[in-house]
Amino acid sequence: MANTSSAKKATRKIARRTAVNIARRSRVRTFLRKVEEAILSGDKDAAVAAFKVAEPELMRAASKGVVHKNTASRKIARLAHRVKGVGAAA
Repeated sequence: MANTSSAKKATRKIARRTAVNIARRSRVRTFLRKVEEAILSGDKDAAVAAFKVAEPELMRAASKGVVHKNTASRKIARLAHRVKGVGAAA
């Protein structure tokens, strides 16, 4: 348990920041899930549209420190590769 007033304030700040980060991470996962569903359904137009919305959301999370920049770039690259291949399989 925090003893000093500054430690108590730090605990409050951490709790607020954690709540924001959880919300951001959840939001990113939602957008990624929409891209995954569009890819699995085989709908190229829907996959491209979902990817265009998910990409800036993922990079925004990276800029805020929710996910690492390289992790976001890797996820985007892998999704882009899969979205590109959606039409080729059909």
